[in-house]
Amino acid sequence: MMPDLDEYKWIVPDFIWELDEHLDFEKIIKALPDADDLAKLLPDFDKIGESFTSLKGFFSPGYNLVSEVIGASDLLLLLGSPGETAFRATDQGYDNDKEYKKVSDKEKIDQLQEELLRTQLKYQRMLERLEKENKELRKLVLQRDDKGIHQRKLKKSLIDMYSEVLDILSDYDASYNTQDHLPRVVVVGDQSAGKTSVLEMIAQARIFPRGSGEMMTRSPVKVTLSEGPHHVALFKDSSREFDLTKEEDLAALRNEIEIRMRNSVKEGCTVSTETISLSVKGPGLQRMVLVDLPGVISTVTSGMAPDTKETIFSISKAYMQNPNAIILCIQDGSVDAERSIVTDLVSQMDPQGKRTIFVLTKVDLAEKNTASPSRIQQIIEGKLFPMKALGYFAVVTGKGNSSESIESIKEYEEEFFQNSKLLKTCMLKAHQVTTKNLSLAVSDCFWKMVRESVEQQADAFKATRFNLETEWKNNYPRLRELDRNELFEKAKNEILDEVISLTQVTPKHWEEILQKTLWERVSTHVIENIYLPAAQTMNSGTFNTTVDIKLKQWTDKQLPNKAVEVAWETLQEEFSRFMTEQKGKEHDDIFDKLKQAVKEETIKRHKWNERAEDSLRVIQHNALEDRSISDKQQWDAAIHFMEETLQSRLKDTESVIEDMVGPDWKKRWLYWIGRTKEQNIRNETRNELEKLIKCNEEHAAYLANDEVTTVRKNLEARGVTVDSCLIKDTWHQIYRRYFLKTALNHCNLCRRGFYYYQRHFVDSELECNDIVLFWRIQRMLAITANTLRQQLTNTEVRRLEKNVKEVLEDFAEDNEKKVKLLTGKRVQLAEDLKKVREIQEKLEAFIEALHQEK
Repeated sequence: MMPDLDEYKWIVPDFIWELDEHLDFEKIIKALPDADDLAKLLPDFDKIGESFTSLKGFFSPGYNLVSEVIGASDLLLLLGSPGETAFRATDQGYDNDKEYKKVSDKEKIDQLQEELLRTQLKYQRMLERLEKENKELRKLVLQRDDKGIHQRKLKKSLIDMYSEVLDILSDYDASYNTQDHLPRVVVVGDQSAGKTSVLEMIAQARIFPRGSGEMMTRSPVKVTLSEGPHHVALFKDSSREFDLTKEEDLAALRNEIEIRMRNSVKEGCTVSTETISLSVKGPGLQRMVLVDLPGVISTVTSGMAPDTKETIFSISKAYMQNPNAIILCIQDGSVDAERSIVTDLVSQMDPQGKRTIFVLTKVDLAEKNTASPSRIQQIIEGKLFPMKALGYFAVVTGKGNSSESIESIKEYEEEFFQNSKLLKTCMLKAHQVTTKNLSLAVSDCFWKMVRESVEQQADAFKATRFNLETEWKNNYPRLRELDRNELFEKAKNEILDEVISLTQVTPKHWEEILQKTLWERVSTHVIENIYLPAAQTMNSGTFNTTVDIKLKQWTDKQLPNKAVEVAWETLQEEFSRFMTEQKGKEHDDIFDKLKQAVKEETIKRHKWNERAEDSLRVIQHNALEDRSISDKQQWDAAIHFMEETLQSRLKDTESVIEDMVGPDWKKRWLYWIGRTKEQNIRNETRNELEKLIKCNEEHAAYLANDEVTTVRKNLEARGVTVDSCLIKDTWHQIYRRYFLKTALNHCNLCRRGFYYYQRHFVDSELECNDIVLFWRIQRMLAITANTLRQQLTNTEVRRLEKNVKEVLEDFAEDNEKKVKLLTGKRVQLAEDLKKVREIQEKLEAFIEALHQEK
């Protein structure tokens, strides 16, 4: 029998019954010969330190409690892990129940139970005090290391190494049936059940956005907890540290998490599968990796996507189906158990309860509102829900006020359980309450699962790596394994080399292309709007005046803009030619889509220098003003240029006339084709109009009305009915052909006219003003081409190269763009190989560090 301990108000914790692993009870029995004398042997409250010294001798060799500064987790390991005790106590109960049954006096049993409860609470406070002291000592040690007082290289913490492996795995596309079976703590529960609050108590900071009844967790949040000198948080993809001891940093962190969640949700959806990775470090934090999932809902409300419920179930199942995932099932104690949704889901994924820890939240409200306290006991003992679990815990995470601090919540939780009837009546056991005990138990279970499964997972990735390497050797034996980023760098260098090739284009090549393209673009305007109207005046003075006026108008309004357009299009064509040109056997078609995208985006961004038109206008105007042909060679070149142009126009006109009047007699007989009714009418009209021209070879370009009437009557006399519009339309083409033939004949006459030109055609009936016009046009084209070439090589090619570099830099930062543009089996296989190797290397490094720590 235990002595009366009222004056001491001591506590004996639950795990004292597990001390048989570390204590020599025979020695204790010999030291305590009589129950009456037991009270005298117990230490005084003020001399608790001496008591621990006397107990030191009873521990087994190898366990030295005061030889070094130890953490709270080490002390609990010596006395028996609360987490392990929770699991044993749930299934086995107390071995000492048989001792209690021997007591016949009911009053003494009740008194003993009350004394034991006091003893448990007292020892709990003692352990917390020791843990707090050691926590401060460990913090000082970590701070000294952090400042570099100990000149040694600090290695990455074990939990950070493990978290990196999980981050890589989350991005890995398991296309080769290599599944991620590494442990993590998956936090699931109904919406507003208190999942986030439990996670914040474990992390010891209010880090998550909060809302009253609305869905706040919209995507999975992976939280890596580790010990450190300062209480800080940071995201995987950011270098900013949030100081969790400052309220402004906490508010900024909550806001950042909320922004990331909303950005990850696609349009038309309510939740996202994209994981947000967050690391939290601080003194005394238990090392583990937790994943907070969106709360399970029973009804889709307004404003939510129709598939929200199914999506949340899908996300939860995807995480829980990992056979090594620890399921932290959160149940709201303030609502009826029958309204729970998550318990059915958890029981489906882990029917034996081998990796599930059940947590009952809001126990303070449950005790206040529940008519039968034994119902809470049934929940904690696993008798109410149709699910099994490794352990059951009851916690209080605040009074429902979002502005409460973690310290005030911990004080409220401790005060509640000290005064709770659930503990006083032994419905709950001391190791099953408070988030502190929960954190210790979850961490212990997490690391146990990690040690059991990590090597098996490493072997699986080793086999996957072998399969991928074998597939690469069989399919691409002569190619290096370049992943998407390496391929992009290779393509980037090729593209930049091709852009530099533009500077190697010869000036002659540029000017030939520019001159030819520009003339093709402006020749119609020159012939139709300048030459033909001026040539039909039949007067040398009028011809020159008309030409000068029209050239001035053309230069002021259209010509410079057309020239710049031609130069820009020429640059595009040359750039495209270099980009798409295959390099023989060295050509790699895997870059084709990327090159095409770079080309299109560069052309889209490039704009020609706006001041180029102004300078070009002055140069073109001066070129067209010049009429002095210096030598016979230039004169002959102008005649040749004019003949080529007129012959091309004559050929086009002949083709138009043939379409109008139909095939001639040779084609009709050879190809056995005939004319249509309209073509017959056109043919008769043509014959009548050709007679008119033969009668008057100097006829004007337009028919007079009386001439139109005469032609129509002549045709009607032969039985052909035509209207005036058809006659005029046919006349335009017939006269055009006649004029072009006449102009070509005039070119032949002017071949010998350079002598007369030098004498300004004095005492000569020969006039070659049209040759001078074409010389002016030809010279303007040559000067314009030369000017544009200089602008291209001196300015625009360099600006284009700069734009290409900017586009490539933008593409390099856009992973989605690279995935879209660099595709194919070869790319995917190289990507998988890179990730599998990285995962395997990090797993092996983690396993080695794990063995060293062990």
